[in-house]
Amino acid sequence: MTKDLTQLRDLLVAAQTEESDTAREQTKAEQDVDQVRQRATRDQQRLDSGAVSSPKDLENLQREIASLAKRQGDLEDIVLEVMERRESAQERVAELTERVGAVQGRIDDATARRDAAFEELDGEAASVTKEREVIAASVPADLLKLYDKLREQQGGIGAAKLYQRTCQGCRQELAITELSEIRKAAPDTVVRCENCRRILVRTSESGL
Repeated sequence: MTKDLTQLRDLLVAAQTEESDTAREQTKAEQDVDQVRQRATRDQQRLDSGAVSSPKDLENLQREIASLAKRQGDLEDIVLEVMERRESAQERVAELTERVGAVQGRIDDATARRDAAFEELDGEAASVTKEREVIAASVPADLLKLYDKLREQQGGIGAAKLYQRTCQGCRQELAITELSEIRKAAPDTVVRCENCRRILVRTSESGL
């Protein structure tokens, strides 16, 4: 989505540049038309005033007026053509501005949802950390040290539930002799899986 936004912004800059260029081109063309129009007006005023009496000068003046009229028409056609290109560029700018806004809106929404999710996860992590600290305070230091060591060795899981004679850490069913030893062990004795060495948590569902 970010790549799309970058491409749209590049297109928008190009359209804005084209609109700016055609605006200057239109201004220049309109100035050219105005200059020709003013010159033609002065020539027409000279012709109408009767100040020019020489037949040759009159002919030259009339020829210049006609030439200026043609020139003015050509320049006005140029103005119209530039105006059309500028209008097209303006429409393109408006379209791309809207698309950029829409994509930016989606990105902002996704960013807000991501930040909210991170905030929620941070809150949950803080809560879990606090709960762990409370529980850890009631666990013997040597057992907690063993648990932390096993967590580091076993990908973050230092203890596993013994369920239906199977260690839920390595998913291996315990041997009969191992189960027998665990069955004989006192409730507060730390027992471990012979396969993965994780601490086994015994419950009524252990199958002992």
